[in-house]
Amino acid sequence: MNGKSIKVKIFGSEYPLRGENEDFTKKIAGYVDTMISTIHEKIPEQPPLTVAVLSALNITEDLMKERERNQQALTHLETEMIKLSNYLDNCLEVDADDAKSA
Repeated sequence: MNGKSIKVKIFGSEYPLRGENEDFTKKIAGYVDTMISTIHEKIPEQPPLTVAVLSALNITEDLMKERERNQQALTHLETEMIKLSNYLDNCLEVDADDAKSA
């Protein structure tokens, strides 16, 4: 990754990160910071490592759910494309048959 180095703050600590897109890198860091802060607010007695691991699990769950939604959307789109292709093939066959009859 050869992006510009930027500093982000996550859970009170500053980290230098490198990314292709500065705004996107900041957005990702903000998402991680929000997740960690949310978990920490729910269980403030837990050590930072536990909060970080639970946050990582929640972020991974979000990712896996999004991947599943994308796969379902792709499968639906493929099914609809096949239906459309079959419909068009049928229309072309009918037109070809009509042209032969005329």
